[in-house]
Formats: sequence, structure tokens, C-alpha cells
Amino acid sequence: MEGIKDTKDSTDTPDIPGYDPAATERWDPEPDKQPGRTAFQRDRARVLHSAALRRLAGKTQVVTPGTRSHAWDASPRTRLTHSLECAQVGRELGAALGCDPDLVEAACLSHDMGHPPFGHNGEQALNDVAKDCGGFEGNAQSLRLLTRIEPKRFVKDADGELVSVGLNLTRAALDAATKYPWGRGGHPQDPGSPKFGVYEDDLPVFEWIRQGAPAHRKCFEAQVMDWSDDVAYSVHDFEDGLHAGHIDPNLLLAEPERADIWQVAIGRYVPEDTDPQELAEALDRLVDQEWWPHGYDGSAVAQARLKDATSQLIGRFCLAAEGATRQAWGHRPGRSGTGGGSGRLTRYGAELVVPRETRNECAVLKAVAVRYVMQRAEQEALRADQRIVVAELAEALVNRAPDGLEPQFRAAYDKAPDDRARKRVVVDQIASLTDASARALHARFHHPRVR
Repeated sequence: MEGIKDTKDSTDTPDIPGYDPAATERWDPEPDKQPGRTAFQRDRARVLHSAALRRLAGKTQVVTPGTRSHAWDASPRTRLTHSLECAQVGRELGAALGCDPDLVEAACLSHDMGHPPFGHNGEQALNDVAKDCGGFEGNAQSLRLLTRIEPKRFVKDADGELVSVGLNLTRAALDAATKYPWGRGGHPQDPGSPKFGVYEDDLPVFEWIRQGAPAHRKCFEAQVMDWSDDVAYSVHDFEDGLHAGHIDPNLLLAEPERADIWQVAIGRYVPEDTDPQELAEALDRLVDQEWWPHGYDGSAVAQARLKDATSQLIGRFCLAAEGATRQAWGHRPGRSGTGGGSGRLTRYGAELVVPRETRNECAVLKAVAVRYVMQRAEQEALRADQRIVVAELAEALVNRAPDGLEPQFRAAYDKAPDDRARKRVVVDQIASLTDASARALHARFHHPRVR
């Protein structure tokens, strides 16, 4: 993507309060087909209509899509339903704090688009596959997809060849979708962390996105997206676990069970030095609420109470963050960074403040879902099988490519300059697959008589 001129769109796109012209620039300037829309409305529409977003319907969130505990149960959440719920939470929280709601919604919708089949288990397996070409990380893959893989906008490179620039979103939208603004091994506090947001060969567009941004600092909209993600999946994974019968709310009162929950949470969702008593107090605060789903039995009344509880939890977590952030930053002119004194909390003019007590409550819900849903014996057996599918599929594609590659990835494979780049193309294809299509392609190579 080098050599492309970086200029502002020459359109009559409306100005957006709180955002300067640099925020609404696109890598490839282009006119709006529908004058009058804001740049962030265009971003949201592009993400919403993308094939990558639709594919999330077939990708695991916690429980494999298509599985049910009872015939009448609603199917468990997928990456798509999670992304839609995250977007709803983020849009409202962002708007309450002065962010452009379309911008935050676009970031929430796109934040998981790079995640591979089989959820975080697939991500870990694909990271093993990609260890010799820069590793794999779902967030870095999301950036790659948004700026390179998802077909929407093509430009000519320095050699006159047509190359994809992905959805060609604005700088602010790509920045808002960047949860980890650093490369592999670049975590500012923990260089050994597996979390990163950009691959080495995507650094040119990443550096363009981050022009003028403080090093390693997430923009305010990305912080809103990140907290909305935590809120959505902690609450809804807990809801799914209860609804499926995996979580018994009465067990959360038993000390041995609670000790297991603290063990899951500490180091994974809260700092290593967290006192378990803090987590006990967090869970007690939730259990003591009148709306807590005590004695959930799956009846219609119980289901309605559970739905009310999820709404109460989301409101509780969001209002706590909104109140603490307002108290710390307010809406004072001159505190909105690139907003030019608009009084809005945007870009690099503020930090989202989430009280420690609220983070602990959210962490406890995450740990409950891990303990009672993801750590079930049958889930571990399924995850082991999924890792085998990813590893064997990658091996087959590497050995047989370009056979087995879809046309889009076959073309990229043919143009790749070396083995490392060709391996990355194989990883890109696997990451794009749904759970079902990964298994189908694996069966094609390993069980050719299966149709």
C-alpha cells in the first residue's frame, strides 16, 4: 500500500463536531456516492454490508454455533450476535460521552472481524501455525482485513498494479477499532504479551492511522469499544451459561465454588495482586441485587427475570463508567483534543474511567462463564479436536497451495514474493473461514470421499 497519495477527500461531506479533518481522511480519497452523509455514517455502512461481518454468524463465541441444550432453546451467541450487542452498548455509551455514535458503532461491529473459526481456541492454534511468518492475533487480523483483505476499494500501486485497500475506512474508524496499538512484542508494560494489533507487513497503513497519536495509547473511542466488548460478552456469556443449564446460581454462594472462580479471574481478568476478598465483595454486590436471577429454573418467568438481569447488569456497568468518566473529564471546552474546544470527549482528549469495583464485577462474570462453560470436560475435548483441524488444514494448504485456496487468496498467493508471504496468505484464508467451512475444507483434504 506504499506510494499512495495521502490527501483529504475532496467532497462536501459534512463536518462532524469533535473531529478534525485528519480524523475523517481515508487512505485513498474518494467522493461520497450519497452527499450529505457523514464520513462515519459511510464507515458504519461499509462494515455493516461487508461479507466479513456476515461470516461472523458461523464463528464460535463461546459455544459452537448450531449447538443447543434443548430443542426449544435459542441458539447460543455467535461472533456476529456478540458484535451486534457490543455495537448497541458502545453506540449508546459513546454518544453519552460525546463521541460520534456511528464511529463507535463501526468500531464495535468490526472489532472481531479478523477472528478465525473456533473462537480463541482457533486463534491460539493459528498462532502456532503462523509462528514463522509473524504469528497470528485476531485484532491484528481485523486491521489487516479492514485495510487489505475485505474487497471494497482498489487503487494502483507504484508499479501500476491494482491492490486492495480493504474497506478504505477513515483514520478515526480504523484507530477506534485498534484495541492494541502496537506490533508483536511491543506491549508497553508486558513485552511477552500475546496481544498486539498489527503485523509487520501492515505497518505502513498502521503508521498512517496513528499519525499524531501518542505511542501505545488507545484513542477514546477504542476505549469505549473495549469496555463495551467486556460488558457485552461478560453479561451475555453468563446469560447463555445460565440458560443452557451450565451455571447454577446457587453454587455461587458456596465457598469452594467461589474459590475456583477467584482462581480463574486472578491473573486472567484482574491483576495478579488482587485480593480474592475484593472479588468476593464484587460477587456479593451483584447477588444482593433484587433483580439477580436467584433460583433460575428455565421457566418463562425465570427467563424474563434473566433478561431483566442482563439489562440491569449492562446498565450498571455502563453508567458506572459514564459517571466516573464525566467526573474525571466532564465536558469542558479544551479537553476534547482534536475536537477544537467542542467540549466533546473524543480521540486523544480524554481517558475512559471505569471504577475498580465495576471492573471486578465484570471480571467475576467472565470467570463464572469460563469456570462453568468453557472448562467443561466435553468442551476441552471439542477444543482439542478443533486445534487438530486447524493444524492439519494449514499443513494441507501449505503443501498443496495454490490448490484449495479461494480465488481471492490464490491471486495473492501467486503474487507473494517469498515463502513467508505465501504462508501469510494461507493463514489469511484459514482466518476467513467459518467453523463449518473450516471443517468442510479439512474433510476435503483428509476424507476426500466425504461430500
